[in-house]
Formats: sequence, C-alpha cells, structure tokens
Amino acid sequence: MDQLNVLLAKGLTVAAAVVVALVVQHFALRLARRALEASDVPSASIFLNILRALIWSLAVLSILQPVFGMDPSGFVTALGVASVAISLGLQDTISNLISGLSLMAGKVIKPGDKISVGSVTGEVTDVTWRSTTVRHRSGDVEVIPNSVLNKTSLTHRTAWGMGLATVPIAVRPGADLDAVAAECRQAARDVLGADLDPAFDVEVVFNALTAYGTQGEVRLHVNEGVVFSSAQDRVTRALQGRPWLACALSQ
Repeated sequence: MDQLNVLLAKGLTVAAAVVVALVVQHFALRLARRALEASDVPSASIFLNILRALIWSLAVLSILQPVFGMDPSGFVTALGVASVAISLGLQDTISNLISGLSLMAGKVIKPGDKISVGSVTGEVTDVTWRSTTVRHRSGDVEVIPNSVLNKTSLTHRTAWGMGLATVPIAVRPGADLDAVAAECRQAARDVLGADLDPAFDVEVVFNALTAYGTQGEVRLHVNEGVVFSSAQDRVTRALQGRPWLACALSQ
C-alpha cells in the first residue's frame, strides 16, 4: 500500500509538472509572439522553439529529485560532459542553429522577405532551428540549411524585380522606336491581360546599337503564380513577324 501511495505521489508530481509546463508554455509563447511583433526582431519559429525547449527542460529538472531521486545539479553536470561528445557528431546541426540565430538576431532575413540566394529566388516563409524555407513563385519550396545561407551571398529583392520577365527584341535601322515601344506594350497587354501586375506598367527599353539595328527588351511584370517562360513565350509569339524586327531586313 505504501508503495502504491509512493507511485501515486510520483505520478501526481509528473502530471502537475506537465500541466504547469503546458500553462507556462501557452502564456510564454503568447507573450513572446507579441514581444517579437512589437520589436524590431523578426518573428520566426526558431525563437519559439528555443523557448519551448527551455520550458520543458526546466520541467524535467523539477521532477528529477522527487520522482527519480536524482540530484538535478549532478544530472546537469553529467549532461554537460555528454553534450561535448554528442556535439562532435552534431557539428552541422549546431552550426545550423547558431547560423539561424545569427541571421535572425542580425535582422538579415525575416519571414516575408523576397530574396535571391545562388540560383534560388523566392519569399522567406520561415526560419527554423535548422533551415530556412523559401517559396518560389511557382509554389515550390526550397529548404536551405542555415549554415549555407549564412555563408552565401544574399540579395534582397524588391516587388519590382520579383515579377520581372524580359523579352529581348532587335529593331531594324530606321524604325520609329517610339512606335515600336507602343506596339510592344499593347501586344503584351493584349496577350497577357490579367496576368500582368497592375502595380507596374509594361516597359520597353533600348540599350544598344549594332550593325543589325537597335537592341532592346520588353519588361513584363507578371502576377505571382504566372510562370515567366509562359509569359515570355506568349509575348514573343505576338511580336513574331512584325515588320520592324531586324530579321525583316532580308525581306
């Protein structure tokens, strides 16, 4: 009977610790989210996950003595020694964690930023303890280890650049460039319609003179979800065969 009472007391102690940890976690995470939103520090799950780990670590330490009869200070000491050996096998994980904290604390990136890293361009959706997720315009999600992101050149992109697709053109000598530009803009509006981003107009710029004519490009700003190659294909087909094209010189 005494043994049953002891087990019951230990069970109640564990249950109480779990309940207290859940309540503390609920309010602590709520306050942390509000604090992050009110401060200049970008909000990301990495901070909330660290807070969760800290709360549950304290909960475990609080029941070591009454439930398992273990000295918490001795356990922490033993854990510290073991962590040295474990860290040797988790160098990449630790590097990713430290890099993630560095990226967030240094305000290098935050969820919602539009970035380019190497060949990856998209919107940052989250920064976790191990990696950063970037969503492409097509909807694909790229997972980049924080340690890689911390060592790679990163470019912050504007809304203007994120939706920009270009179609190169070559105009024959003597053509009216203003008329060509107006024709290109109208052709792009006709074939793309609602796929064009209303925040930006279609642009036509001329940037070089060659023996074959004037080089330029049609700059299209398309909405999220529109594949660049599809928009470029439609505009190219609409402009094909125009009499002002440089290829028309042979006609």
